[in-house]
Amino acid sequence: MGDDNKRSGSGLDRRHLLQAGLAAAFAAPLGAFGAAQAFAPQAIAPGVDLSEFPLCRTAADGPVLTGAPRKLKLSWNAGAVCLAPVPVAIEHGFFQKHNLDIELINYSGSTDQLLEAIATGKSDAGLGMALRWLKPLEQGFDVKIAAGTHGGCMRVLTRADSNVSKLADLKGKIVAVGDLGGPDKNFFSIQLAKLGIDPVKDVDWRAYPGNLLNVAVEKGEVQAFLSSDPLGYLWLKDSQYKEVASNLDGEYRDKSCCILGLRGSLVREEPQVARALTQALLDAAMFTAQNPAVTAKSFQPYAPKTASLADIEGMVRYHTHHHHPVGEVLKRELKSYADDLKSVQVFKQSTDTAKFAERIYVDVFAV
Repeated sequence: MGDDNKRSGSGLDRRHLLQAGLAAAFAAPLGAFGAAQAFAPQAIAPGVDLSEFPLCRTAADGPVLTGAPRKLKLSWNAGAVCLAPVPVAIEHGFFQKHNLDIELINYSGSTDQLLEAIATGKSDAGLGMALRWLKPLEQGFDVKIAAGTHGGCMRVLTRADSNVSKLADLKGKIVAVGDLGGPDKNFFSIQLAKLGIDPVKDVDWRAYPGNLLNVAVEKGEVQAFLSSDPLGYLWLKDSQYKEVASNLDGEYRDKSCCILGLRGSLVREEPQVARALTQALLDAAMFTAQNPAVTAKSFQPYAPKTASLADIEGMVRYHTHHHHPVGEVLKRELKSYADDLKSVQVFKQSTDTAKFAERIYVDVFAV
């Protein structure tokens, strides 16, 4: 119980957290680049309490863009509740505060396609998972990582009556995954390697459609499965499943799993615009951390009709929206993940991870 309360950052107990499943992943995709969402922002949100976020308080003291609002395209996955700060930034005026006119593009294509779209100017920025983005970025896309956005997306689940009760128990087991190259498979492979378990030789990973992972364990074809929120959170509402591990365990509860990437040419040619966009999203993340109930209402249009406001709020509370590193802290996290990916043979052994992190990150608040 104590550990779960630490993860949630709230007074919710495990029972309430497990009841907070959200099936936003079932939202219908709109294609690689779906129709842009149009919003009518409310009055600019009252000042966010920055006292808990000294780094962001300093960053927020920078110059404000002047002139006509700068139009930008921001790619996101509208079904991902962990990106709730995005509609918050629209509805509560954080983009408007920074003189930005944002067109949201619901993206459901591959990561390589998304990064290419950002690099070539079809989109100006995007949000995604670090362990999904870093391998393609190793190939040299002109995309700069400006901030982490939160932690807490990925889980290992199994049947409640299973003898798999900890990550080490996956040795010699068959584990279902939605994507053999997915960030959850990468993350838990890294954790297995740190336990002295070879994730390539000692675990049999098998791919299944993401919404049928639980069926695989029900049929006895696998002994556990990996799932990202919101599906993982939703399945945990059912008492026949239990959580074995998540990416909020141990040292990773203080690391970001999702990141903001900016078009390289935007950073070089319009650094103040890049800064404004990053700051607006950090402001929205702070608002999200401090106002989960209000945030739930902002995200509700994207959630399934079966998800109550209490469900959405539980998800918002669980994810660590108070953690969104920039600058040197971000660079250290990116290097750490690159080192981890090298340890499980996702990154080339010849990659200099310090140089890699230096190349892909940008401190927009240093301009």
